[in-house]
Amino acid sequence: MNGKFLYFAITALLGVLSAQYHWISFILIQTLYLYLLFKYKRFKKLHLAVIAICFLTFFLIGLHAVSINKSVIPASTTTFYLHYTQDPKINGDLLQVQATDAQFKEKLLIRYKIKSEQEKENLKTKTFYHCLCRVTGTLEKPAIAKNPNAFNYRNYLLRQNIYWIVEIQASPLQNCSFMKATPVEMIKQLRYSGINYLESHFPIEIASLSAALIFGDRNLFDPDVLSAYQKTGIVHLLAISGLHVSLLIAMFFYIGIRFGLTRQFMINFLLILLPIYVVLTGGSPSVIRSAVMIFLVLLTVKLKVRLRLTPIDAISLAFLFYLFFNPMVIFDAGFQLSFAVSLVIILSATYILQGYEGNFTKMLATSLIAQLAALPFLLYHYFEVSLIGIFANVVYIPLFSFLYLPGLYLLYIIQFVFGKTPLILIKFFLIIISFSNHLIEILADFSFFRFNPGRPNWLLLLIYIFILLFIFYLWETKTFPKRKGRLILLCLGLLIFQKGWNWLYPFSEVTMIDVGQGDSILIEFPQGKGTYLIDTGGTMNYAEEKWRERTKPFEVGRDVVVPFLKGKGITKIDKLILTHGDMDHIGGTFSILKELEVKQILMPSVIAPSDTELGITREAQKKKIAVIKVSEGDRWVSGDNEFYILSPEKNFSGERNSGSITFLAKLGGVRWFFGGDLDQEGEEKIIKKYPHLKIDVLKVGHHGSKTSSAEAFINQINPKAALISVGEKNRYGHPHSEVLERLKKTNSLIFRTDQQGAITYKFYDGSGTISPYLP
Repeated sequence: MNGKFLYFAITALLGVLSAQYHWISFILIQTLYLYLLFKYKRFKKLHLAVIAICFLTFFLIGLHAVSINKSVIPASTTTFYLHYTQDPKINGDLLQVQATDAQFKEKLLIRYKIKSEQEKENLKTKTFYHCLCRVTGTLEKPAIAKNPNAFNYRNYLLRQNIYWIVEIQASPLQNCSFMKATPVEMIKQLRYSGINYLESHFPIEIASLSAALIFGDRNLFDPDVLSAYQKTGIVHLLAISGLHVSLLIAMFFYIGIRFGLTRQFMINFLLILLPIYVVLTGGSPSVIRSAVMIFLVLLTVKLKVRLRLTPIDAISLAFLFYLFFNPMVIFDAGFQLSFAVSLVIILSATYILQGYEGNFTKMLATSLIAQLAALPFLLYHYFEVSLIGIFANVVYIPLFSFLYLPGLYLLYIIQFVFGKTPLILIKFFLIIISFSNHLIEILADFSFFRFNPGRPNWLLLLIYIFILLFIFYLWETKTFPKRKGRLILLCLGLLIFQKGWNWLYPFSEVTMIDVGQGDSILIEFPQGKGTYLIDTGGTMNYAEEKWRERTKPFEVGRDVVVPFLKGKGITKIDKLILTHGDMDHIGGTFSILKELEVKQILMPSVIAPSDTELGITREAQKKKIAVIKVSEGDRWVSGDNEFYILSPEKNFSGERNSGSITFLAKLGGVRWFFGGDLDQEGEEKIIKKYPHLKIDVLKVGHHGSKTSSAEAFINQINPKAALISVGEKNRYGHPHSEVLERLKKTNSLIFRTDQQGAITYKFYDGSGTISPYLP
């Protein structure tokens, strides 16, 4: 059976997927798979029967996982008896911790807003394990994705069997009775204490990297530094990977042997140590995968069985065990990347990497193989990859493996044993870590090396996989005719085929993005004829005490608009139209300017721009982006589409909302009215000046406030459809009932982002359809 466990892993994957999606399709794929094994691998009927049984087994496991993946707690429940199961995460004044309800045996996510700085410090020192606590709170459903390609927090928790968030008002450690700690809880508490020990005894640069490499926790990292690691494609180094586990196990084994311990004793010791290490490091998919692989290899050595477990067998068995106990993990990005990259490197070791001499060229080839293997998953989950990561890995892998990993373990042990670390060691690591963090931030800004075609659909994913398989086939087949030329062509095809697909897409789109209580609208024409973004949304930030501040507070531009655009493969904005200076319309602009190429910014011609507008102008000047002040009478044309600025008048000096850029757009034969937060006075001026103005689609002013959408204005323009960008359960009560009634009287179809998410109008050759993201 050597080398054949991979075929069982493949059929197990098909079995679980068949339970999650269209089972008939996957049964047909499984049938084809069995035929191919029989035809080309000469599998015997017994082997085929065993593989078929494996498929059925994992199909049933998947069905069971789907059937039990639902809540049993009544929505009206307010009292809970909690057994905390994970480390608490404290971010500013917010505490989050996972727990299991003792009555319903169901996992919950607990959220608590800390009342004071002293309470925050106290909670950091408290143990959350081995206690049963009675708390009261309200059940809330996790947030769903309301824009295409957005992160769906509800689905993310659902796949961890968490269906409710409990908002509590009192401390989660009130009314607790202590219980006997289980071994797992003791290890988890040790982990939590170890992370806190690092934070309190080392500079944050050392503490954050140590927490990541020793305990698998990245919460101490500066968000900007962590973002830089992600953008350059080497964030995997901050996770405890198979390389780290292997080095650590090898180090323990070597030290034990040098101290005179027998090989058998060390094997037994490591078999006990590995499960403890998995819990101690947070149990990430990469740790579990590598620990199971090493455990299986050690077990076969210990038992002295005839079976020689090859790396491909070890990773296949690890996959089978992981999927058997947690079939929903197939949706986890870390699981997908860990197994896919490791599998491809293992397969390449014999046929590709052996052809390279010298450590540098072999490491460069390995880095390239890893990047290629990760490409479809990175594009699907994060929409872009950094090609500079191929070279960054060559520098940072040795740095992490041979300096940071042993060195930071040494610092931690010295500090823990002697209570003090030599200052020279602290300074040495502080200089090296600060320099490497600074370098990675510089590399992350090299936008030229970013490959951003957007999120591929299933068909495009299959094309990516087909091209990658052909690339690896040619790479290992040394005698293939014109091999190098074909490899170059395939690599170029890999980089341009989805971009070409996007460019050939014939439809134009207008999308009102759900940015909560704010505005942001994308207009996109095909074949590079124009991409316009009207406003960027924005987050209102209020001055808070330092201890309340989150490490990375939510920001609409960075967290909503940029992912939406990148998910569509948009990296360039031809016109960024900022209707007026209110934060909820232009606060996200700085993130847009940082992440995307902006050709031109349009602002209203006003005498007194807001501080935010002035800041945007300064940032645009730094980036040499043209800033144009527009007013009534300005216009531009893009193909058959026309844009006319209706207001404000030049050098407007009135109230800010009245000075919003208001324009009429003729898009695919449909007349649109975009008015920012134009108030009723501004609307009346427009209908007086344009008494025959008729509109097909109205972007309702000021989020449906009764200060806009005057009755006379609505009656005259007589819109067929009205789009309202408004925050869910907003404190202003938008949209106002009077505005909704006015629109209903004109028989307008009303679309609202708070209820339906993003609203998209897709059109081609004079006809189109409007559709909300949520049904």
